[in-house]
Formats: sequence, structure tokens, C-alpha cells
Amino acid sequence: MDSEHPIGTTLENRLMSQGVYVTRFESTNDRTILEYEMVHDEPGVTTHEVSVVVRTVLTLAEERPEWDPGRLEVTAFSTAETRRGTWYVEESWFDGLDEEIDELEFSQHVLDSIQHDQVGK
Repeated sequence: MDSEHPIGTTLENRLMSQGVYVTRFESTNDRTILEYEMVHDEPGVTTHEVSVVVRTVLTLAEERPEWDPGRLEVTAFSTAETRRGTWYVEESWFDGLDEEIDELEFSQHVLDSIQHDQVGK
């Protein structure tokens, strides 16, 4: 059962089954840093991968109330270790979801945070 494993291991296992390979996971009381690789050759971060990661983090946070991701800071890489971009989710967006902001507004905030790397470094 997932609750027997550390948060990072559970997140890594769930994302791996969806083609997202976690290469770094650090979580403190107010921040989670996540780095991952994708097997596709997209030059930038895709809305699909962001959606997969966010849905997985939300589900895990719901299942494991002892864990709060805080501000989620994410860096995406290719399998060739080329940085493809970054994105984030503010803690207040997680906290306000379904109360102060709806799912559409939440998604728009997250998608607006995407920064594509122009030079791939």
C-alpha cells in the first residue's frame, strides 16, 4: 500500500506509470521541489505533463493529510538532460482550490507559470 512508502517514493511510482520520471524530490513544510524527465522530445513543457503532475500531487495530498506540498516548484528535463522549462503552483492556489478559486482559474494560474527554456540549458 502507498501509505507505507515515503511521499517521494509514492509520487515517483505514480508519475512513472504515466511517463513522468522523477529525478529529484525535496519537500519541507512550505515548499516542494520536483524535477522530472519526459520520454517525449517536446522542446518545452506541455499542458499534458503539467496536468498529470498536478493531478497526482493533489490526489496524494488528499490521501496523505500529513503531507502539504506547500509551493510546488518544478523543473522539466528531456532524457538527454536538457532543461525544457519550469513551472510552479503557489501554496495559496492549492489551499484555495474549490473554495476561493475554481478548477479553471487554478489551471490557468498554473499554465501561466510555465517558463519555456529558449536555449535548452
